[in-house]
Amino acid sequence: MRLNKFIAHYSTYSRREADRAIIDGYVRIDNEVESNPATQVEDFSTLVSISGKKIIPSDQYTVIVYNKAKGELVTKKDPRERKTIYDTLDKKYRHFVPVGRLDYASEGVLLLTDASRIANMLMNSQLERVYKVKIKGPVTEAMETAMQQGLLLDDATAGAHNLSDIVSMEFAPFYTYRVIKNQHNYSILKVSIGEGKNRELRRFFAHFGAEVADLKRLSYGGIELNNLPTGKSRFLSRSEYGNLRQFMKEEKLKEKQK
Repeated sequence: MRLNKFIAHYSTYSRREADRAIIDGYVRIDNEVESNPATQVEDFSTLVSISGKKIIPSDQYTVIVYNKAKGELVTKKDPRERKTIYDTLDKKYRHFVPVGRLDYASEGVLLLTDASRIANMLMNSQLERVYKVKIKGPVTEAMETAMQQGLLLDDATAGAHNLSDIVSMEFAPFYTYRVIKNQHNYSILKVSIGEGKNRELRRFFAHFGAEVADLKRLSYGGIELNNLPTGKSRFLSRSEYGNLRQFMKEEKLKEKQK
């Protein structure tokens, strides 16, 4: 396994953070400084440390569910000193990595874990993400066709953050959708998708001239809030951990078959 992948796999460092630590000379292999992120290491027979702290390979990990409130950023620190999820979460979760993002104005299910490899696998999976969406205006036939068939936009900047450099975007067909309320002034839908692209739903509906007024994630990979109050967190249940382990097992099998 590459050194940078090893570090990201068995610590809270991201791949980019691992690269920087290696290049800056903070990483040692068997007590010798190693500056090449591509150096190969063996999972359980190589001693790797960062700033003197050993990285111990382990398949143990913790995942929590957090009910994110509107008005919180999913980041460790904001240059404008706006509130982040870590201002609300217990300090013992300071090193946990979020599984994807919910934007500032969105709320609901946010998973966090102490293992980067788990976060990466969940983020890059096609696990079902279920949302309740309130849009301004009616649900149109064109929207429903796009939800059923997918959509490719050369210009998907409507609905995006003004600092985003993502222009084009492809939207896969929604797994399911249900129109709860369809009115001239506003409409409410429950949708499920298998991607987690940047402001995906806001961009999708903005293409049809419909601004998303409210967005709440109800579940991620079958993991729900279960009456969890806003701003509170909980550990996964035994059955949720069982489902997650089965998912990880299947993903590892897919990797070996590549």
